[in-house]
Amino acid sequence: MRWTALILLAFAMFGAYLFVDILAPIKDLLQEYRGWSSSAFGAEEGAETFLNVYICFLILAGIILDKIGIRYTAVLSGIVMFAGACIKYYAVSDGFIGSNLEIWLIENLNYLPGFHELGVSPFTREMPASAKLASIGFMIFGCGCEMAGITVSRGIVKWFKGSDMPLAMGVQVALARLGVSTCVIFSPYFARLGGEISVSRPVAAGVVLLLITLIIFLVYFLMDYTLDKQTAEEDEKEDEFKLRDLGKLATSGTFWTVALLCMLYYSAVNPFQKYAINLLQCTLSFSDVAGGFWAQQWVIYLQYAITLVVAALSCVSNFIKSKKMEYLLNSLAIVFLISYCYIGYCRQSAEEVFAVFPILAVAITPRLGKIVGTHGKIVTMLILGSLLLIVCHLSFAFLLPMCKGSVAIGYTVAYLTILLLGASFSLVPASLWPAVPKLVDKNVLGSAYAVIFWLQNFGLWLFPMLYGKLLDVTNPKNTAATALDHTVPLLMFAGLGLAAILLAIILKVVDKKRGLGLESPLAKA
Repeated sequence: MRWTALILLAFAMFGAYLFVDILAPIKDLLQEYRGWSSSAFGAEEGAETFLNVYICFLILAGIILDKIGIRYTAVLSGIVMFAGACIKYYAVSDGFIGSNLEIWLIENLNYLPGFHELGVSPFTREMPASAKLASIGFMIFGCGCEMAGITVSRGIVKWFKGSDMPLAMGVQVALARLGVSTCVIFSPYFARLGGEISVSRPVAAGVVLLLITLIIFLVYFLMDYTLDKQTAEEDEKEDEFKLRDLGKLATSGTFWTVALLCMLYYSAVNPFQKYAINLLQCTLSFSDVAGGFWAQQWVIYLQYAITLVVAALSCVSNFIKSKKMEYLLNSLAIVFLISYCYIGYCRQSAEEVFAVFPILAVAITPRLGKIVGTHGKIVTMLILGSLLLIVCHLSFAFLLPMCKGSVAIGYTVAYLTILLLGASFSLVPASLWPAVPKLVDKNVLGSAYAVIFWLQNFGLWLFPMLYGKLLDVTNPKNTAATALDHTVPLLMFAGLGLAAILLAIILKVVDKKRGLGLESPLAKA
């Protein structure tokens, strides 16, 4: 039953992950059909975390989680995500164009005191009304999404305490990240379906998926209730939460170092996902395959099926005891991955090149979770992940543009760099999240996750906006959407990786001096 609960939680986060980046693959279409500049796009994409940061909703969500328990918080997060998604859909739909609300938003919501002066306001006079309303919807969705994130982490701790927790967290992250691949492949497909461009069609599909997510949380509610009845426990009331317990977090220097490191690292990855496809469109050379064999619609379904096969083979290999069978499954996964890359090359599509990003993460995240459980090395993995992050962003900034003259070499470098970035993105969650329960007391665990997510949200709000502003500043206004120079914002991300490495090194020194056990296996720490 616990593995069933895990699958439910993972697929709920699958829907959330998919909707987070639902507009990222069609940035060029939003510029062409809705008039969104890079700055407007960055402000809208960063708006997801605005309320979490500036009204501290995530901290409140952590307190709610500790107070009312996992199952009620899960359902509440599903309702909030669905409501915000509906608003975002209306914002980009044709029905919004020419409405009274559009006129009102054009004339209003152009100035936020303080934020405007700092140049980081989520609403500006230059933003189209559709981007403003989409930002509002995304803010509401973001409250539910991040609440769901801390709830799912807390739920896994509850179901898997004392057994396979690092592996379970790795599996959850791996399956949820398939939402990124699904979004990248199908968002442009739905936008261009039937030869008619519609930027609202992918968002509508995301809204339907979030409705399914809400239903999944309702099913989980019943499972969690049944667990408490069977174990004669009341949800998380063994140690009742008290507000003064938050002082335990405030005085823990190690906890804040870990939280800040997370913020820096995630700020260099998640915001990049929103611009990665446009980066590839601007850097690689693409040929027109319209009307050819590889342009047929059934090929995209074949690609997605191959993605699922790679994920399934590599994920199942983590549970196989026979080494020969494990090697066989991983070998088959590699063969299917190569075939996917070849089809992506033949289809000449930036979206399908970047779709490999989560595939390697799906393959190795559960394995890394097992390594943390049996061998530890949490801080070492954080240093390695940050180092890989720097290498990838510098490759995107300098190496990939040098390969533009050679299509085959350019694609090869792009695929390898994106896969390496996916591997880097596995090292942090697989090593860090399972360590949080041993850094803080159980009765403030929900709040601890909330504080970490709150700091992350600050970065996830700020850096998509900065990336968009840097694109506008470093490129002439008449530059086409697929001819932008991304070098400067990529250097910004590499700098975040460098700062993350420095913090990880400090953490390693502190761990060695104080014997915190961050490099020890979880079972022994």
